[in-house]
Amino acid sequence: MTTRIDMNCDMGESYGAWTMGNDAAVLQFVSSANIACGFHGGDPATMRKTVAAALARGVALGAHPSLQDLAGFGRRIIQISPDEAYDIVVYQIGALAGVAASQGARLHHVKAHGALYNMAAKDEGLARAICQAVKDVDASLILYGLAGSKLIDAARAIGLAAANEVFADRSYQDDGSLTPRSRAGAMIEDLDQAVAQVVRMVREGKVRSVDGKDVAVQADTLCIHGDQPNALIFADGIRKALEQAGIEVRTPPRG
Repeated sequence: MTTRIDMNCDMGESYGAWTMGNDAAVLQFVSSANIACGFHGGDPATMRKTVAAALARGVALGAHPSLQDLAGFGRRIIQISPDEAYDIVVYQIGALAGVAASQGARLHHVKAHGALYNMAAKDEGLARAICQAVKDVDASLILYGLAGSKLIDAARAIGLAAANEVFADRSYQDDGSLTPRSRAGAMIEDLDQAVAQVVRMVREGKVRSVDGKDVAVQADTLCIHGDQPNALIFADGIRKALEQAGIEVRTPPRG
């Protein structure tokens, strides 16, 4: 039975005059931050400010690389080769690592964003390319990937530390994948439902799919989304529920 879990949130996704999410407020609830690196969101100034804000809160820094799709926020499927995946992941990790180094800090983990994350969860070639990119940049980084996915398998195959990720505000399919956002019921908007799902995943290692099947999951890190209208209510409520259940919120140790 798991008694601790990491809480992570995607952030730093604003760019130019456009603002996404409420990063400053969400940072008080999470232990890890996945920071956009410019391909789906984020810009140099936003990256710098987000790193500084996370460090001030003692939140672990993670790179959040994406397909090169600013207009689609990295959520559109774009077919790329494993070599291309390797290159864009190395490039984006390097960018954020430089920003972190300028503030005397190091990255802790890497989590792919949006379509790249979902594609690599099922595509062994992409998963292996992403994991190799992470390891080649810094072998002590942790790969965050969908629980039980090809990403987790690929990381373990090359000796890269991996954290199985589960979601508070997303529903699941029978195969353990996330319900596509285009489908009804993909997003969980009721806090009580989200809390029940999270506590069960952590305590029992199971999640109920949209079709009513119990699916086994390993919960090492929990994602909450800071760009949802009820993001702060969810973050606060879930953090309190975990603590009340005796579950410690803690960043996983580096590899």
